Amino acid sequence: MKQTLLVKHAVSGRMFFDSKTQHVAYTLTEQGDGWLLEIESPKDEKVEALIQVKEELNVFIFTTYEDQPTLKTWYYVKDGPVQYDIDRERLVIYAHSRIEYYPHEYAQ
Repeated sequence: MKQTLLVKHAVSGRMFFDSKTQHVAYTLTEQGDGWLLEIESPKDEKVEALIQVKEELNVFIFTTYEDQPTLKTWYYVKDGPVQYDIDRERLVIYAHSRIEYYPHEYAQ
């Protein structure tokens, strides 16, 4: 099993994090009624820009298996919170809900 994390701006499509093209250290844990995503990253221009559009984020995890189709999970960030923990150098994103689906079921 392999996972790919994507964090992008829903409106413009700007990609902030893509673990397929760059190393992205992250953890995703269930917390309360949602999911907590923590991404290790210095507070650079990319993180500053992401925080500016924090209400318009799309967060996806693609889980690829050797013996079954790829599972896509779309995490809904909504109102966040999305913040930067300067002491731990981590971007912290809280998603209130998610949808899991198999993209091949929607292909024409």
